[in-house]
Amino acid sequence: MDLRFTGTAIEWRGPAPFVFVPVAADEAAEIAAVASRVTYGWGAIPVTGRIGGTEFATSLFPRDGGYLVPVKVAVQRAEGVEPGEEVTVELTIDGA
Repeated sequence: MDLRFTGTAIEWRGPAPFVFVPVAADEAAEIAAVASRVTYGWGAIPVTGRIGGTEFATSLFPRDGGYLVPVKVAVQRAEGVEPGEEVTVELTIDGA
């Protein structure tokens, strides 16, 4: 399953600069429909993501009936992603 959406990057409190992009509602519904087949536990879903020219492996976090895409520090630096910015995210979910 391939998805593309735009969302506002948010910061999560923690010891590192945790930045996430909430998955848009329509795409979150598509993910929820296949979640039971692709999760590896506690609702986390492995994905390949792309922001700009940077591809990365991560896992979606379930949150408030939707999902958050963690944006690794290397991706934040490479693509200039900061909290409050609009970010276009492409996701690939294998096995969906």
